Amino acid sequence: MSASIDIVIPVYNEEDALPVSIPKLCSFLRNNLAIPWRVTIADNASIDGTRAVSEELSREAEGVNYLYLPEKGRGRALRAAWLGSECDYVSYMDVDLSTDLSHFPALVGKLESGWHVAIGSRLSRGSNVTQRSFKRELTSRTYNKLIWSLFFVGFPDAQCGFKAMTRQAAQAIIPQVKNNNWFFDTELLIIAEKRGYRIGVVPVAWEDDPSSTVNVVKTATEDIKGLLRLRFGGIPRVDPPPP
Repeated sequence: MSASIDIVIPVYNEEDALPVSIPKLCSFLRNNLAIPWRVTIADNASIDGTRAVSEELSREAEGVNYLYLPEKGRGRALRAAWLGSECDYVSYMDVDLSTDLSHFPALVGKLESGWHVAIGSRLSRGSNVTQRSFKRELTSRTYNKLIWSLFFVGFPDAQCGFKAMTRQAAQAIIPQVKNNNWFFDTELLIIAEKRGYRIGVVPVAWEDDPSSTVNVVKTATEDIKGLLRLRFGGIPRVDPPPP
């Protein structure tokens, strides 16, 4: 029996984006993914019409589910959706589909080939990034170099919203991740690599969304605090990966 995958879309106030991105994603998956899949819209306590739009999509579109969380936090949404999933693989991507969907089968292929975690990278040879401001590009590269200098990890891009992992890895690692916001990704990857989980990298084509509401300074401050907590507080122990 083939493995199955859950594709989680964490959202906050995305009533306009969802009716465009979810049908586009489902169409791509039907035509390009060989294994069974489902899409889970994970709503971070939206206060616009996101809930109504998501519930309508889950009724009308086959394979689409809706999960509402009463508290904000992208990491909180991924934690709830991934730990609650019964699929063999769990993944997520940003609602704006900034990463070209053509790379998603390769992400799944990494897991099928024995990698425990698979990530899209905008900073690898073969990646193609367009419309990204100099400030955001510099911030991203500086942040990832800081991760390397503190932890000597091998993954090149901690923040790209295009990741997947086996359910076994998720069940082992996520309970030890303390952050529930933007640092969730980085913390998960550091714990994974330092505890022996193999991380596969897929260079991706990525187009920046100029309407993004992410506060770069606030997010960077949270990230640095998280890195220092892990560096001086220690990497949590988790169950080892399967042989």
